[in-house]
Amino acid sequence: MQRTRLDAITLELLWARLISIVDEAAVAMVRTSFSTNVRESNDFACVLADASGHSLAQATHSIPSFLNTVPLTIRHFIAEFADDLQPDDVLITNDIWQGTGHLPDITVAKPIFLDGRIIGWAGSVAHAPDIGGRIRSADARSVFEEGLQIPIMKVMRGGVIDKVFEQILRKNVRVPDQVMGDLYAQFTALQRIEQRVLAQMQEYGLESLEELAHEIQSRSEAAMRDAICKIPEGVYRQSAITDGVGDPIRLEMAMTVKDGSILVDYGGSDPQVAASINVCMAYTKAYTCYGVRTVLLPDVAGNEGVITPIEVTAPPGSILNALPPAAGGARALVGHMLPMMVVRALAEAMPDKVIATVGSPLWCANVAGQRDDGSPYASMFFMNGGYGASAHRDGINVLSWPSNISSTPVEMIEQLLPVRVHHRRLRQDGGGDGQFRGGTGQEIKFENASGFPMVVSFMAERTRPEAAPAGLAGGGDGAPGQVLVDGATCNPKVQQVIGPNGVVELKTPGGGGYGLPGRRSPEKLERDRLDAYVSA
Repeated sequence: MQRTRLDAITLELLWARLISIVDEAAVAMVRTSFSTNVRESNDFACVLADASGHSLAQATHSIPSFLNTVPLTIRHFIAEFADDLQPDDVLITNDIWQGTGHLPDITVAKPIFLDGRIIGWAGSVAHAPDIGGRIRSADARSVFEEGLQIPIMKVMRGGVIDKVFEQILRKNVRVPDQVMGDLYAQFTALQRIEQRVLAQMQEYGLESLEELAHEIQSRSEAAMRDAICKIPEGVYRQSAITDGVGDPIRLEMAMTVKDGSILVDYGGSDPQVAASINVCMAYTKAYTCYGVRTVLLPDVAGNEGVITPIEVTAPPGSILNALPPAAGGARALVGHMLPMMVVRALAEAMPDKVIATVGSPLWCANVAGQRDDGSPYASMFFMNGGYGASAHRDGINVLSWPSNISSTPVEMIEQLLPVRVHHRRLRQDGGGDGQFRGGTGQEIKFENASGFPMVVSFMAERTRPEAAPAGLAGGGDGAPGQVLVDGATCNPKVQQVIGPNGVVELKTPGGGGYGLPGRRSPEKLERDRLDAYVSA
């Protein structure tokens, strides 16, 4: 094959096609998946990496953190199996420290061969509907309580699945058909990426992806460095309080901007805890880099070059660089705070480009039990809080950030679980006051409609007043979240047993407001009242 010269037009065509390839793989994965995590809530990613495991393209609607974690996992795969890879091999792991930071996320990857050489990697990660162990809860004390740990291994050899692995996985999860169905959907996505990449290379006469990868990554790195150079050099500091488990958790950040690079250090943050809110370093870096990217370079598609100028450090053994055997099932309750810390730190230098604090981390309810016919069930559903307001507009109601997860439809909740949803509605007086109002959260109330007890655990955060989503530039704070069981406030970090006809009510936080409330126009105030965003 003849090598194609990568002029600007050809580069744009090739790059756009790589993105369309992983987008197509994502669609194939959604259409072949079994669980609502993938099919309805979008909790997955598809990634293309170069031969060395550095990212080239990520599906447009994938979870942002996975842009960092999947390539890193692929590099762990390469280190383990570099000399023992054949066409149609597929590698797998859910290891916390070599994957995404908690066991339900299963990462798989497949080497792409051309003429006997590995020219790239197709990767995918998805949040499994169950991974065994306890129902995911913030009060797990170590990783050994959280479910089945899958070491780095070959799940497929030459396109043939490891039957022993499948038997072990099925034996350890509550909904084996859903878990295996989603895993096969991931295999489908890998195959689609491989097929489309090889077809593109043949069409353009490419013998490898090396030159294309260099152009994409180096140009993206240069663009990020140019964006960083527009920030005044110096140290920008930020702190945050999370609900924690029992006692609040304090996070500290120092962002040093110098010579077109950024160093983010989390020294001074609290130590890791005997609960599942610990964050591994890969997840800490992933969401820190995402925060930088959203402010400085939002229009460049994600790839390794975008994050190259950003270094992230945290003390080993801290809540943001947890060491084994720390539990991490609820790591999002802390990790989702990091992009907002970055945004608020950069607000000092560029107030017109940032937003007030959002009503995240995203919330979810993990539900398990026994149906009236004796069959087991285990599933989860997601809820989102309000988006923070900016200097230009109100915050959006019920929008996920920094993750990219959709709220699970009521129809799917009632179809998959023996529950009756009383209502799901926008939360009144949820968004923070301001010249621009913060987005409001939502309320959902559901009842155990089975004749057996139901075990429910919550991923719920910002329920303490001191952790409420903060306003910006004089804007008011968003309302903190609430979790009620049978009408009484409960500890959302502890598993709850809901009896037959028991009722759960969840109220997600609202986003912070922007600007002084007195500057909001009378017309907008009246519209807020008519839309029932605020009470009379």
